[in-house]
Formats: sequence, structure tokens, C-alpha cells
Amino acid sequence: MTTARTAGLRIVPATRDDVPLIRSLILELAEYEKAKPGEAPVTESDLVETLFGPRPAAEVLIAYLGDEPAGFALFFHNYSTWLGRRGLFLEDLFVRPSARKHGVGHALFRELARIAVERDCGRIDWSVLNWNELAISFYHRIGAKPMDEWTMFRLTGPALTRVAREAGTPGDR
Repeated sequence: MTTARTAGLRIVPATRDDVPLIRSLILELAEYEKAKPGEAPVTESDLVETLFGPRPAAEVLIAYLGDEPAGFALFFHNYSTWLGRRGLFLEDLFVRPSARKHGVGHALFRELARIAVERDCGRIDWSVLNWNELAISFYHRIGAKPMDEWTMFRLTGPALTRVAREAGTPGDR
């Protein structure tokens, strides 16, 4: 992976040493997205294990304006059965308010697109909150198309545990 540089802006792959910064950026994102206290219980240990452990689940890019961390993108591979190719799923993209309007989000997306092309991925997917007009406007400007015919679902917490424990016949699995 190369480092992207544009007028004092650089994008670098995160390392284990960046875990405290990554956690801080995640918590800033949670606050920006109006999360309730406790909704983002991620710990540095969680991040060390899941990002830099024996089976990394995701990768992180960190953007810097000069020497100051400006934002991050966390992504992982998914798969398109229709394309028969891997893709990238952008789980989070966050630019600190003080760094907005400096091309940081665009630079993070450009680096993500470069990685997708380099890895022969067929697409990049992500979700955006309906109220985040700033992000939606940016996504339209870069040529992204909303997938209005799809509804995202999530199974978590007690419901996830309940479904996992439901008894069923072997043919149901």
C-alpha cells in the first residue's frame, strides 16, 4: 500500500501503534452520529485483537493534515456473487470537524478506490445515515449511487443470541 500525499495531506495504513488514535476517532464518530453513551463500547484490546491479531477482520487508513490526525477509514473485504469478485465494504469514514473542507474525505475515498482497483475488487459498498446530508452530498459528487431498493438489516445483542440458540432440524441449517 502506498502513502497518498496532497498539499500537506497524507493517508497511511494504520499500525498497532495507532490503536489509541483509532479508538479515539471511533468514539468521535459515535458522538457525531448521536450515539447514546455505551453504544460504542470498543476497547483498545478489542482493536488490537480484531485489527492486528492473527486474523485481522478489517484495515484502517488514517489521514493526517500536517502532523495532526484528521480522520480515518475502516474497511474490509466482502464478496459479490453476481460479479464473482471481492469488493470492499467501508464500515466507517470520519473526518474531524476541524479538518473538513480540506479534501480529507475525498483523499480517503481516492485511496480506498486505489486499493480496490489494485486488489481487483468489483465495487465498494457502504451505508450512510439518512440525516447526514453533508456525506450524502459528497457521495453524489464523487459519482456514488444510492441503493434505494435495498434495506439494511441488523441482528445483534439478545436477538442474535436467541436466533443462534433456536432449536431446529438439520435441514433448517
